[in-house]
Amino acid sequence: MLSERELERYERQLIVPDWGEAGQRRLKEAKVVVAGAGGLGSTSLTYLAVAGVGTLRIVDGDVVELGNLNRQILHTDRNIGRKKVSSARERLQSLNRDIKIEAIDEVITEENVFDLVGEYLIVDALDNLPTRYLLNKVAVEKRLPLFHGAVYGFEGRATTIIPGETACLGCLYEAVAPGKVPVAGVTPGVIGCVQAAEVIKYILGMGELLT
Repeated sequence: MLSERELERYERQLIVPDWGEAGQRRLKEAKVVVAGAGGLGSTSLTYLAVAGVGTLRIVDGDVVELGNLNRQILHTDRNIGRKKVSSARERLQSLNRDIKIEAIDEVITEENVFDLVGEYLIVDALDNLPTRYLLNKVAVEKRLPLFHGAVYGFEGRATTIIPGETACLGCLYEAVAPGKVPVAGVTPGVIGCVQAAEVIKYILGMGELLT
């Protein structure tokens, strides 16, 4: 059962057709890992948190820098120099105190990626292809959905990968140019929202996924 507080908090989404209390309970029971607390991660985490996804695990080993602030909306000037996961957890908990936020200050490697993901749904909010491939490997081997997003300037792309049903990330990319990627701040906002919407649709079993 949802509490009176939850019924009030989520009132407007509970009346979305086919959502209701049953759907909200599914969100409450869901566990999602977001790899990256930067531009894509800031937006996807924000909307997963306010939607009521019960457990959010943030994995990021970086600190907040001034150059992040044009797009990484979970962080502010006062967070410069702090670990991104700490800054993100603080902000997300202020948005929704009724969910669990797990902040893991680690760089994803081949050695730890399976432990970091566990059995959680996977949001790929990273900015480098080799680490994305590690998430893809876990998704394929564990048959976990992977919600992928990427940006370049004003261009963005998003897709939902369902192992055994769709192409995987290795089918989509062969290589990527090295160096810093140009990013207009609005672009990860748009794509991060799409990723969050895909996660919510998947959990609820609603709509058509971007497969």
